[in-house]
Amino acid sequence: MSQPSSIDTGTPHLLATLDEGVLTLTLNRPEARNAMSLAMNQALEAQLAAAELDTRVRCIVLTGAGKGFCAGGDVKGMAASGDGTVGALTIDQAIHRQRANQRGTAGRLFKMPKPTLAALPGPAAGAGLSLALACDLRVMASTAIMTTAFARVGFSGDYGGTYFMTQLVGAAKARELYLLSPRVSAEEALKLGLANWVCAPDELAERAAQIARTLAAGPTVAYRYMKENLNRAMAGDVDDCLDLEATHHVHCGQTEDHREASRAFVEKREPVFQGR
Repeated sequence: MSQPSSIDTGTPHLLATLDEGVLTLTLNRPEARNAMSLAMNQALEAQLAAAELDTRVRCIVLTGAGKGFCAGGDVKGMAASGDGTVGALTIDQAIHRQRANQRGTAGRLFKMPKPTLAALPGPAAGAGLSLALACDLRVMASTAIMTTAFARVGFSGDYGGTYFMTQLVGAAKARELYLLSPRVSAEEALKLGLANWVCAPDELAERAAQIARTLAAGPTVAYRYMKENLNRAMAGDVDDCLDLEATHHVHCGQTEDHREASRAFVEKREPVFQGR
């Protein structure tokens, strides 16, 4: 058996290894529950673009370091900057950058002509949940949870979550999960069809590896066309959804409600939304 080869992603926020056709991408900010950073997003986009064309890669596993999968956007960082944008970008520049990154990450996971698997050792929230739902399959530790989380920080949602969630659970349930933002346990996620498998936390790595090895050993050409067939069978266009989400998400970052929610998050209190 060959030894896994490590890939330099250009940032410690994303780890990458290739082992017998399985590319494992690990979101690596455990001290922040693997919340997204600009470096992480850019590296993830670059690694997925390379993996799509790399014939050595036959399956992709997306997971998180430590006890979490991904907490989504870095709310503490947003609170410090005062809005949902980064740096001195205009709102149109911010929207364009987010559109491009969403297509290059969630969009590419969804459209990738290779099987993708999300392995959730712990919470998947906000955009982190969107990335998990963009994958073809999901395996969760029994202690992991899912939550849309956007309503709690005054955001409308991004990275394709509204599209993927609606396709997986239907419009009515998706609206409930977005508007009320409940915590969905692993067992409930399994019943809803948001997860494919649930296992004990100490069994997650081996279970994910087992599934990934099976996929990596499968018929890659058939998988390519199988995914295209399945994606075309879904109503609507994912790029339209991603673009609209990016526009609304960045605009929401300019609202008083978002700024209040960011402050409340840091201060560990409930936000008081004013609708502006």
